[in-house]
Order: sequence, then C-alpha cells, then structure tokens
Amino acid sequence: MPAPTLLFYCRNGFENDVRQEWQGRYAASGSWEAGEGYALLHAEAQVDAAAWHASNWIFARQVLAVLGRVQLGERDRLGPIVDALASVARPGRWSEVWLEHPDSDAGKPLSGFCKRFAPIVAQALSERGWLAPEGKGPRLHLFFPAQSEAILAEADPEQASPWPLGVPRVRMPTGAPSRSTLKLAEAFMTLVPDADTLLKPGMVGVDLGAAPGGWTFQLVARGLKVFAIDNGPMKGDMALHPHVKHLREDGFRYRPKNPVDWLVCDMVEQPARVAQLIADWFSRGHTRHAVFNLKLPMKKRWSEIERCFGILEAALDRTELRYTLTAKQLYHDREEITCYLGLTRSAQAKRRR
Repeated sequence: MPAPTLLFYCRNGFENDVRQEWQGRYAASGSWEAGEGYALLHAEAQVDAAAWHASNWIFARQVLAVLGRVQLGERDRLGPIVDALASVARPGRWSEVWLEHPDSDAGKPLSGFCKRFAPIVAQALSERGWLAPEGKGPRLHLFFPAQSEAILAEADPEQASPWPLGVPRVRMPTGAPSRSTLKLAEAFMTLVPDADTLLKPGMVGVDLGAAPGGWTFQLVARGLKVFAIDNGPMKGDMALHPHVKHLREDGFRYRPKNPVDWLVCDMVEQPARVAQLIADWFSRGHTRHAVFNLKLPMKKRWSEIERCFGILEAALDRTELRYTLTAKQLYHDREEITCYLGLTRSAQAKRRR
C-alpha cells in the first residue's frame, strides 16, 4: 500500500506549526506543501492510526486522506472532478460530499462558489451511484484552494471533525459581556468529553482573570456558582448576578477555601507560568476540571507547548493523579491554544492532544 498524502486544514499562518506538531509527535518524514490555511503532507511511510483523528491535533482542524488533485477549466469544472473520481469510485463509496475552501482572506470569496456548486456535484455523484446517503461510508471532501483547482479527499466521519472547514458554529449569546465567551463555549463543544454531564447546576467554579465576565457567563449559564477573580470590573449581568461573587484579587495568588468543581483561566501571561499555576491547583486538590489558555510566542510554538505539557504532566504524575489532557487551537483563539485538564477514574493516566 503506497504511503498516503494528508490534507490538513488550519488557521492561516499556522501551516508550519502543523508540520512541527507532526514532526514532534510522530517523528515521521515526508515532504510538505502549504497554502493559506492548509497544508499537504506527502508521507514516506504509513501513518500512525492516531494521526487520522482530527480531535488529536492541536493546530489541525481537519485531517483528510488525499485521493487526487485536478486543475479545472473556466467552463467545465464538473467534468475533471468526475473523471478524477471515476478511478477510485465504486457504488455507494461515499456517504456524502462536502465542498470546502481555506479559512483565509483569499479563501473566503470561494464560499459562495462552493455553496452553488455543491448540489451540482452531489447530483452528478448520485446519478453515478457513488453516493449512499443512508450508508456509513467515508465522507468525500472537495477542497478548493482556488476555483481553478480541487483537492479530492475523504475521511472517516468517526475520526474527522463533524463541522465543515473543521470549524464549529457558535452564536454570540444575548447578554454576554464580551466575545471571549465564544471561546469557552467552543471549548466545551470540542475539548471536554461529556460536557453536559461534567458541568451540572449547583457546582462551584472559579474564573481566574474573569473581567469583564465572558467566561463566567458560560459557567453561570450552565447553573454553576462562580467566584470571579480579577482586579478589574465585571460588566453587564455578571456584575450583579446572584451566582457570581467577584473578588478583586490576584489570579495567581488566589486559592479557594474549599475544593471546587471547575477552574477556568484566560489570563495574558507567560504560558509556562499559567501551566505551573494550573499544575499547582490540581496537585493541591483545589479542582477536578480546568479549561485554560496558553498564549504562545510567535516562534517555536510547538516547543513551548511541549514545555508547558511537561510541567503539567510532571506535577500530576508526582501525585499519581489520573487525568485527561486535551488541547486545540480553537476557531476563536488567536496566538494561543485552549486546553482541558480533568481528573479521571480510569486505571491509567490518559493523555490526548
């Protein structure tokens, strides 16, 4: 079996970070191509099974197996795509087809084209019997770096991101005091396993660096009672909410009198210092779950992530705590990643990125 070519979707400007993550985690060789908001790896050997799971990646939003690439004419874009797919197609091979584009300034104008072209492609594939909407086969992706080119790829829906472009859609809730609330909402959707079970009304949470209250809003919306820690002011409903106690204290020095269920932290600080803070909270038994940001440097982002994860894992391993650690550069992140760390009752420590 020939070595595969992989297509990764990512934030524009972070294509090289996908490559560094690949090399840091799998130490596997291959040649790379990069565009704005995507990267292609021509692997030289078979790929570790874990690499196909989009949820395992920090910088990659989606991971696809490339089937081929075609150049498209101005008058006939459908014909070359159908001809290229004919060499790998079989009856009912794909459960559905998605048309996508890079999440970049250059790629956004292609959104309308993909929406208009999608039903035409789906009809053509259905007429040939290649689509089986009721089946459980792989999902076909047609990725357009430009209207003149298509990268044909596929993915197992059980391993791939369930959202087009690998981007979950989160609406700005009414009453939220800042757009940072979208970041924690997305984190609960993508990083926290069984979030609806782990976040229950009546639980107690702490928000470090809470002002103006975007992350506190998400906890309160799920029925938690929140200690909001920040020397700055809370705004809107979060300044008056009966389930919010605002303490004007240093987020790095504050510790709760009693253990809490959840800690969230979105402070602008050196990532290693934040990692050490989170490690201390868990080591001392102050919380069982945490979502926090690591603001990354412009260069050597992957090595900084490895450094921070090393701090967390060393501290947790010393106390023999069993845990789940996940991280992602979310759509609503910028020069940062968002992490979830939670204690688990499983027999062995579990680390998943």
